[in-house]
Amino acid sequence: MRKRGRVKASSKSLLATLRGVRQEKPALWLMRQAGRYLPEYRALRETKGGFLELCYDSEAAAEVTLQPIRRFGFDGAILFSDILVVPHALGQHLWFEAGEGPRLAPPLVDSALASLEAMPQRLDPVYGTVARVAASLPAETTFLGFAGSPWTVATYMVAGQGSKDQAQARRVAFGDPVAFQAIIDAILDLSVTYLSGQIENGVEAVQLFDSWAGSLSPAQFERWVIAPNAEIIRRLKALHPDTPVIGFPKGAGGKLPAYANEVGADAIGLDETVDPVWADQALPAHLPVQGNLDPLALVAGGEALDTAIDRILAAFPSRPHIFNLGHGIVPDTPIAHVEHLIRRIRG
Repeated sequence: MRKRGRVKASSKSLLATLRGVRQEKPALWLMRQAGRYLPEYRALRETKGGFLELCYDSEAAAEVTLQPIRRFGFDGAILFSDILVVPHALGQHLWFEAGEGPRLAPPLVDSALASLEAMPQRLDPVYGTVARVAASLPAETTFLGFAGSPWTVATYMVAGQGSKDQAQARRVAFGDPVAFQAIIDAILDLSVTYLSGQIENGVEAVQLFDSWAGSLSPAQFERWVIAPNAEIIRRLKALHPDTPVIGFPKGAGGKLPAYANEVGADAIGLDETVDPVWADQALPAHLPVQGNLDPLALVAGGEALDTAIDRILAAFPSRPHIFNLGHGIVPDTPIAHVEHLIRRIRG
């Protein structure tokens, strides 16, 4: 049973919010807060080679995770890694092309899942990162782990790269749903193991990123987003009943209430296209929400930023709320605008 009502912030205000306790001032963290907008990250990246190498360097990845906490004192630290370490551990080759993004081979639109040889040991450096960060965080900071949701990860595995409309994955899902279900199930199984490993090494809550959930019709959304995320949470709760899970189905729009009612997440992330006033009315009462400042409003700053902040803060008069972006912070975000956001939220 969630505790209701308005209380003073606990020593871990983010974790308390995820457990249903509304704070006097909302907890604050930003998606992709550990990354390219920070000069200290760029300096470290130059010494470490490629992005994947940085993700698998436990010492360096821990340092990147901690950088925004030292600079800004966010209420949550998000593990520095990538959602595609799961397909890498399932046996696909993974690399990042400069300026173009990730590549996976063989793409499963051309090859069978059975041709891959799983290598779960590839995730061991991430667990090492988690242990290092957990030993170094301030007592008041909540440590967040994450994984990509099966649909989103599958879109990369099928196409071998990102795409604007996820057409190849959608074609396979329609044309050979049995084969596509096998891909989803493989991602689901390893994701539970992966998230459980993060929890065992020190994360206190986890987020499921379904970045491409918005590309599916309602029926497909039910099968490829709601069902696998619900199963991940069911299995994870059986192993770690006290660890909160944030579900973030980007682009879900009007399908958010179904997601909230059926998936079983402890909190729901709202992307920037969601009207927060509508969300407060449409989602289950007292369910914590997270979001949903447009990342480009943070880039713009000034009156546009203040107006957006005010609207979000006013939208949740009694609901537990974590202030965040509607998606990841972008590289050209001015540091001064992040500092202004923090001052506005914390007063």
